[in-house]
Order: sequence, then structure tokens, then C-alpha cells
Amino acid sequence: MLKAIRTLLLCACAVGVVPMVAAHAQGPEDLPPYKLLRSLQYIQDAIVLGDHSAAEMQRFMLAAIDKRLRESDPTVFDDPRNVDAAFIYAMSGGNPETLSYLANHDIEGNFDTRVVDALSHYLAGKGGLMVENLAKAIPEYRNSRVGPYLYLVLGNATSQQSPAKSLQYYDWARLTAPGTNIEEAALRRSIALATRGAMPDKGFSYSLSYARRFLTSPYASQFADVFVELAVANYGAQTETKIQEILGFMDKPRQREVYLRIARRAAIGGMQELASLASARAQDLSDVADAGPKALASLYSGLVGIPSKGILEAVKEISAIPEAELSPRDRALRQAATVIAEEVLRAPDPESLTQASVSNVKSDTTMEESGAATGSGDSPFAKPAPEAALKAAEPDKVLQAASSEQSPADPVLDAFLSTGRSKLDEIDSLLKGEDGQ
Repeated sequence: MLKAIRTLLLCACAVGVVPMVAAHAQGPEDLPPYKLLRSLQYIQDAIVLGDHSAAEMQRFMLAAIDKRLRESDPTVFDDPRNVDAAFIYAMSGGNPETLSYLANHDIEGNFDTRVVDALSHYLAGKGGLMVENLAKAIPEYRNSRVGPYLYLVLGNATSQQSPAKSLQYYDWARLTAPGTNIEEAALRRSIALATRGAMPDKGFSYSLSYARRFLTSPYASQFADVFVELAVANYGAQTETKIQEILGFMDKPRQREVYLRIARRAAIGGMQELASLASARAQDLSDVADAGPKALASLYSGLVGIPSKGILEAVKEISAIPEAELSPRDRALRQAATVIAEEVLRAPDPESLTQASVSNVKSDTTMEESGAATGSGDSPFAKPAPEAALKAAEPDKVLQAASSEQSPADPVLDAFLSTGRSKLDEIDSLLKGEDGQ
């Protein structure tokens, strides 16, 4: 605990919270909430800028602020800075019940009930119920300390119903809080929205800003995933320069990881040229000792040969890859490709022209942590802090908790299996047609 308090004081000094520690050594219980909140903001911003060791200190700060808010005399909140601190604490991974507690004991009307109600709904997972009221109130907070957080929350709440409006909210959030965890979250989610909304120019612009600032964030692997989706969906001669510019901010291992993820998506999507190109570039970025990445590049380039004339050679190539170099996801992917190839080549049974189902492919592969999508299980992007710390670092832990839920199966593998089944169905139809002639 002494070490934690000492670290707290150091953080406080870094943000100008305690100008003369030697003169008056203050503990967390003596500081006003807004000063404690500054230290929490400093810690959370340090985390997304690469200092993952601050995760434990963040947990301590959240507990200290919660205790201070609940034990504060009501007159403390006559200072608007402390009211703002309570709002920001609730949107920074704090206990949402604390905000409700403070609002219920607010006799002087210091807490804006519109914001309290909106955040209560949002933190309870009912964001759709608060959009209209918060949208009306938010102009009053545009240039306030709470503004960037509210704009991020409103962007999250409107992302499904109105992506274009959500992007506007994210833009305001990041532009009013540059270099912070607010900007990191807003940029990352803006890329995903731009990809879904077929706005590649915006998506590449956001990606460039993210690559320049936040590659050491514990969420950088999530950025890599959404960037790969953007690149695969819009890959072409006109976007090649933009992709190369963004990758130019990454070192070789990160560039290789991105190309491997592109190759995997392209191979499963049947984009033969892109899968081969991305696999070749991943190979070029691999050193002699990088057996895992080289094996994955061979797997993804081999997958696109399955439906081609070189099916036998493709199966032989991917079968030769050592199993130890593949993750469970990629082992299942290889197995699916092999089964599909065998069914395509197998002579029809005279007793029945119905081809065997590929349902014997194991599909119980659980979704792995973001960053292991290539199969290496060792992403060169920032290693995530503990899950609980990540949820707290997000300015809106409800959405982060939802995004961390695991899927019961690999959706990309399922898509590959569906494609394989459709090819087998086409072959069945042709065989039945020949049999009827």
C-alpha cells in the first residue's frame, strides 16, 4: 500500500496535482475528487500510450476515488469540478452505483439530472433509451471537462442506428481530447464504422492517425483487426499507397502480422490474388528463424489453391506444414480445407450420388484472444493488460465488456465451411444431372 501511495503521489506531481508534496503530504482521503480524477486520467492516458505497468495503479485509483466520492460532504459538490469528476469517474470504469448514490443525496441540485439519467441508462446497457435526451443536453457541455466523454458515449450509443452521426460524435470527442484514451477509443471505433459504412477514405484517414499515435496501446491488436477488414474490403491499386503509408509506421513484425491477417481473410474469402500477394509479403518480412509466420503464410497461400486446378499440389503443400506451428483455429482451417478437397476429388458412390457432408470438421474451436487470429498466438502488437484492467481503462466499460465476450465458434472458419458446402452442393447437382441423362 505504501508503494501504491508513493506512486500516486508521483502521478499527482506529474499532472500538477500536488505542487509541494514535501510541505503538505496529503493522502487520497484529503484531496478533493477532481484532483484524484486528474491522476486517474494521467494513468489511463499512459496505458494507451504504452505504459501497461500502470494497470495495477489504475485499479487502486478507481477504488480511492470511489471511496472519496462516497465519503465527501455534500458541500464538496458545490464546486463544479468535483461534479465533473463524479461524471468522468463513472465513464472511466468506475462504479455506476456511486453516481446514482451521489445524485440521490444531491439536495442543492448540483448534479444535472439529464446527464445522470443518460449515464445510468447507458451504464446499465440501455444506451438507446438515452440518446435523445443526451443529444439535447450535450451542446451545453461541448467545451467542458465532461464534453469529450459524453461525446464518446453518445457516439457508442448511436453507432448502430446512425453511423454517420456517430462518426461526428467521435470526431468531436477525439479532437477535444487529443493524445488521450478518449482519442484512442474514438479513432478505433471510427475505423470500424467507416468500414461497415463503405467510407474507405475516412477509414484510411482514421487508421493513419491511429498508427501514428497508438500502436503501443493494449487495444492495438483490435485496431489491426479492423484495419485488416478495411484493407481487404477496399484493396486495389488506388488504396495500395494508403495501406503502405499506414504500414510504414509499423516495424517489420507488426507489418508481417497485418499481412498474415489480410492473407487469412483473403484466402477464406476466395480472393486468390490478394491472399497470394499478402502471403508473399509476409514471407518477405520473416527472418530465417520465424518458422511460425512462414508456416502461416504457406497455409494461407495454399488455401486459395484448393478450388483451382492445382488442388492436389495445394493439399500436399498445406499438409506438410508442421502442426506445432499452427494454432487450434488454423489447424481447424487446414482440416476444413483438406476435407473439402478430398470430397471434391472423391469419386461418387454408385449407391448414392449425394456427397458426404463436411460436418466432421471440428467446429468447436473457441474464439481466441484478439491478436492470435493469424494462428501464431504471439501478436507483435501491444500485449494486453489483464482483462479487468482493460475494461477499466476503457472510457465506457459497458461496451468494452460486451466486446470482450467470446464467440462459441470461429465465424471465419464457419464462412469457409459454408463456401465449401456450397461447392459440394454444386457438384452434387451436376452429378445428378448427368445421372438423369
